[in-house]
Amino acid sequence: MYSLLRPVLFQLNPEIAHHVTLDGLQAAYRLGLLPMLAKQPAADPRTAMGLTFPNPVGLAAGLDKNGEYIDALAALGFGFVEIGTITPRPQPGNPQPRLFRLPEAQGIINRMGFNNHGVDALLANVQRAKFTGILGINIGKNFDTPIERAADDYLICLRKVYNHASYVAANISSPNTKNLRQLQGGDELDALLAQLKAEQEKLAQQHGKYVPIALKIAPDLDGEQIKQIAALLMRHRIDGVIATNTTLSREGVEHLPQHAETGGLSGAPVRDKSTAVIRQLAAELQGALPIIGVGGILNGADAVEKINAGATLVQVYSGLIYRGPELVAECAQAIATATVGRVSAA
Repeated sequence: MYSLLRPVLFQLNPEIAHHVTLDGLQAAYRLGLLPMLAKQPAADPRTAMGLTFPNPVGLAAGLDKNGEYIDALAALGFGFVEIGTITPRPQPGNPQPRLFRLPEAQGIINRMGFNNHGVDALLANVQRAKFTGILGINIGKNFDTPIERAADDYLICLRKVYNHASYVAANISSPNTKNLRQLQGGDELDALLAQLKAEQEKLAQQHGKYVPIALKIAPDLDGEQIKQIAALLMRHRIDGVIATNTTLSREGVEHLPQHAETGGLSGAPVRDKSTAVIRQLAAELQGALPIIGVGGILNGADAVEKINAGATLVQVYSGLIYRGPELVAECAQAIATATVGRVSAA
């Protein structure tokens, strides 16, 4: 079905196509038509961050920034759904156009800039949703919050979403919010993780439940930076790490007309960089915390590659744009076949 729809959608402006697709998915869900679009993966439970995921394939943050389509997206067979990135206050994001397809490379460039309706609007949508599975909520900072006060925004969001999330992902790696990636630096990251962990412990006592925190990092890190991040994740007992976000590199797409657009590049062109980060992270972490692998998964083999590199779970986003809902079951089946008999990470 999606293979028939994709040429039509690709004739539209990418951001318009995004909204048309989600609205269409919502309508299909309400009419009970999603079984025609998506084969449901077989159960393949995986344990990570103290949570049991019904299968290891999740939806990455960014597709449903405001949590408006949770039920419809979950019905595509995902083992978990991550919404956001959300900020304390609503913000429009960067000026349009800000989303560009590179179909020859199966890539996407975006400079959305954390456009969202604010954390309170997201929570209202979460409370309306019927979904009872694993829901991640991805949090960030407002564009006009000074970088030295970024932790304030993360803590505001953490407090508000804590009781509504299965896990919380702190996004410090988007290239589209000025200076945000500075938070991946040693001293800045050390201070941020210390504050997040302290707040998590307070909230766990307050709400009587422990909600894991994962950190989302960039693919544009050198070996020493990855080593340092791994050490800080372990020191602060962070529950998981999501590797990776989009890349600023244009390696492999320099010949394409839109390669010079600013923003983060996702899809197939980031696959190898993401996998390399996962592989080094896994070597440094030695199983101390699980890795969620994301970046350039366009087929089942790509998903298995992330698992073999050291990821416990994977997420997809750009691959859905090029492959459609069938990608979810394909990846789940490929991972299940490749990992028969393996023990999942705690």
